[in-house]
Amino acid sequence: MCTDHPTEPNLLIHPDKVERFDRGGGVATIPYVGKWNSEKAVITTGQTVFQPGTGLPLHSHNVEESVLILEGEATAEIDGEFFDLEPGQATWVPAGTPHRFFNRGEGVMRIYWVYGGRDVTRTITATGETFEHLSEHDKGGAPTA
Repeated sequence: MCTDHPTEPNLLIHPDKVERFDRGGGVATIPYVGKWNSEKAVITTGQTVFQPGTGLPLHSHNVEESVLILEGEATAEIDGEFFDLEPGQATWVPAGTPHRFFNRGEGVMRIYWVYGGRDVTRTITATGETFEHLSEHDKGGAPTA
């Protein structure tokens, strides 16, 4: 028998039913799994959508991160190196490594991300400011030009 709600603590995420977190400047995040909806998950996951020509500032996290390109044309800057990525390609970045993703294409870019922890922070490289991931301070989406 099929159901649309698995037995707890299991989760089934419907992205169209999840409230988006507006990062500003044409960037929005759809939180999937994290401490907000699971007491047992030891990872944090979600999807971020970038409008054409947008990105996030160079930053690092207190945990490792893997990103899978779902749609669009991405450029990743990882520890000072730039990589053009297409759908299906993925990255892994150790904790503390400066990185960012931006949309170099003319259409929407979508990424799926996984953090290796529940209590994720983001540190902005330019300012050294650290804050909780997806908190009211975790904004910073902006045009990359």
